[in-house]
Amino acid sequence: MNVFPVIAIGTCTTNLEGKILDVRYDLMQSKDDPIVNIRSSTASWGSDYNSLLSYYEKSKENNYEITDYSKHPRGKREREKIIIHKLEKDESIKDVKDAYLKLHLLSKKLVKPNSINLDGIFAALPNVAWTNHGPMDPMDIDRLRNNYDFLYIKSLDKFPCLTDYIIPDGVRIADAARVRLGAYLSEGTTVMHEGFVNFNAGTLGPTMIEGRISAGVTIGANSDLGGGCSTMGTLSGGNEIKISVGEDCLLGANSGLGIPLGDRCTIEAGLYLTGGSKVQVMDQENNVVSTVKASELASKSDLLFIRNSLSGAIQCKPNKKSVVLNDQLHTND
Repeated sequence: MNVFPVIAIGTCTTNLEGKILDVRYDLMQSKDDPIVNIRSSTASWGSDYNSLLSYYEKSKENNYEITDYSKHPRGKREREKIIIHKLEKDESIKDVKDAYLKLHLLSKKLVKPNSINLDGIFAALPNVAWTNHGPMDPMDIDRLRNNYDFLYIKSLDKFPCLTDYIIPDGVRIADAARVRLGAYLSEGTTVMHEGFVNFNAGTLGPTMIEGRISAGVTIGANSDLGGGCSTMGTLSGGNEIKISVGEDCLLGANSGLGIPLGDRCTIEAGLYLTGGSKVQVMDQENNVVSTVKASELASKSDLLFIRNSLSGAIQCKPNKKSVVLNDQLHTND
C-alpha cells in the first residue's frame, strides 16, 4: 500500500534552544486512504486530506507551526508546539519530523517493515534523555532538574519506547522499555520480559516473543522465539540479507538465526545458524545426503536444524512437528 503523500499533525517537544527532540503525531492522513486519528479529540483538525492540506499551506509562513491551540486537547505547554508535516514521497529521512512520521506509520501498521526508505534516520534523530516528565536534551538536564520535585531518566537513546506514543491493539508487552517506536506488532503478539523488538521489525500475526527481533526482521504468524534467542539484523556487521521467520516456526532458547526461514522450521536450543555454517543435510532415514552452506537452505520450509551431540556437526532433517501456540496466551483483550 502506498501511503504517500501523507500529511500529519503532531505535538513536538523542544530543547531549551528550540530544537525539536521528538514528535507525537496525533493525526495522519494519506491522500488515498481514510483518516487515522491516534487521538479521537483531534478530529476537529479536519476529516480529509484536502482539509489538512489547507492547514499545511497556511502554516508555511510560520515554519509549519500551528498557533491555534484551541483545537488541541492539552492546550499549550512549556517546550511544546503543534506542527503540521507533509511527506510528498518516500525519500531519505531529512529531519526529526520525517523520522517520527515514518516510525508512526510503521507502528500504526500502515506500512510493513522494510517497505519504506529509512536511510538517514540515525543522523536525523537526536540523542534524548527520556524522563518521567517527557523527552529532554541531555545538555538541559541540570538546568531543568530544579523545575521538578522528582526527575527520573529512563534511558538515553535516539529512539523512545513504543508505548510512550502508541498502544497497539491486542498486544501484550511485559517490559515496555524493550520495544522501540517503529516496531510493527500484529494482534495476538506477546512480548515477554526477555523479548526485544527493534524499529522496522516485528510480527505478522500471533506470536510468542521471548527473544530478540533485530531491525529489519519479521516473524510470521504462530511462530515462537524462545528465551534469549537472537535474529541477525542489518544495522551492523555488514549483513545485507533480510532475515525473516516464516509461519509456525520455533527458535529454541538461546539459539540464533542468520538466514531467512520458511514455514514450519525449528532451530534447536543453543544452536546459532549463520549463512556460512556448514550443514549436513539428512534424509528421512537419517543418512547424510549432502553438506551445504546454511544459506543454500534459506527460505525453505519444514526443516529441523540440530547439532549432533557426538560429532558437533550441524544437521538438517525433515521437520515432522509444527508449532502450536496456546490460544489463551495470545488472546490479548
